[in-house]
Amino acid sequence: MRIIKFLKEYFKSPRIVGAVAPSSERLAEKMISNIDFEKANYIIEYGPGTGVFTDKLVKRKRQDAILLLVECNKEFCRQLKERYKGYDNIILINDSAENVDKYLIDCNIEKVDYVVSGLPFASLPKNVSNKILKKTISILKKDGLFITFQYTLLKREFIAGYFTKIATERVVLNVPPAYVLRCQKF
Repeated sequence: MRIIKFLKEYFKSPRIVGAVAPSSERLAEKMISNIDFEKANYIIEYGPGTGVFTDKLVKRKRQDAILLLVECNKEFCRQLKERYKGYDNIILINDSAENVDKYLIDCNIEKVDYVVSGLPFASLPKNVSNKILKKTISILKKDGLFITFQYTLLKREFIAGYFTKIATERVVLNVPPAYVLRCQKF
C-alpha cells in the first residue's frame, strides 16, 4: 500500500518527490549508521516522504531528543501525522526545507546535531538547492553532520561547495541503487 501511495505522489510532483519507490531498509540503515543517538539532542529530517528513515530515527533516538520532520508534500504530511501521533518530541512541518531556520526559531532551537535528507538535489531547481544547503550549514552545530542520499554523483561537487569533508558510500540494495553522502561543514 505504501508504494502505491508513493507512486501516486511521484506522478503528481516528480521533481519534488524524486523517486519512484520508497527507500529500502538497507538504505535507511546506511543513512542513520553514523548518528550518535546517545548524544543527539536535535535531529532534522528533510523530505521524510512515507517515513522509511523516520521509522529508524524514531526507534533509535532518545525519548527526550527532538526530531523535526520537514515535508512539503501535503499527502505525505497527512500520512506522517497519522503514523506518529502520540509520539513525544516529534514535530511535523508542512513546508519546504528552505524555511527550516524559521521553525527552529519557533521551537527555540539554536543548532542541530544532524540533518538527514531525502531531498532529490538532482531534480530540485538550483536556487532551491542553494537555499537549502546554506540554511543547513547555518543550523548545524560545529561537529554536526548532514547526511543525504542521491541516485547519481552528479550533485556531489555542488554539495561539496558547502561541506569540506564528504564520505560517500554506495548502496546497491535499493531501487534504484543510491549513494549516501555524509557531509561535515567547514
